[in-house]
Amino acid sequence: MLIHNSILLAGPIDTLKALFRLIRTSDFWMSILKTSVRICAGFLTGILSGILLAFVSYKSRLIRDFLSPLVSAVKSVPVASFVVLVLIWSGTELTSFIISTLVVFPIIYLSTLEGLSSIDPKLIEMAKIFRMRKSYRLRYIFLDGLKPFLSGSLSIAAGMSWKSGIAAEVISRPAHSIGNGVYMSKIYLMTEDLFAWTVMAVLLAFISEKIVRFILGRIFPK
Repeated sequence: MLIHNSILLAGPIDTLKALFRLIRTSDFWMSILKTSVRICAGFLTGILSGILLAFVSYKSRLIRDFLSPLVSAVKSVPVASFVVLVLIWSGTELTSFIISTLVVFPIIYLSTLEGLSSIDPKLIEMAKIFRMRKSYRLRYIFLDGLKPFLSGSLSIAAGMSWKSGIAAEVISRPAHSIGNGVYMSKIYLMTEDLFAWTVMAVLLAFISEKIVRFILGRIFPK
């Protein structure tokens, strides 16, 4: 109301009108679907690769030292630099998938490795002496030790995957994507559409985080 200029800052009523207008189009839902598939696939790939390589690094000091500078580079290099490289190497369609994977991977890798390193070696030794099943060791020693480390990092990674994935789409502009919708809103100075796309992105990230927390509650022992 103070600014009184919908181009500079769209109000909630204009945003809701734009959202309802977009919802009635098939392109909107196609964009939501394609972006969700790419980012969720990247999120899952980052989780699996991070946990797997963390276990390998936990077992082998050599591999841990080898991966350390690579993980540091992936963690610190700007997302925009990776987006440009991916555009050169693979084109627009895979950009958000690859960027989401690269953002999620170091978060999960470092938290998993830290959690594994914090497990008391005497517990593992005791499990071997009493010939505890490997499945029981995994569930009641390793997963229990990883729980406080992975619970927070997975929630953070879920939000970061959406932020980085959509930012990658804004730069790469694949057809039928949230990022392309955001970019077109900027081109035509339709701030209310920009806010509407943003509301959907925040909602999708929120739903993803809730799903992750639900799955964690099922996997980790009480």
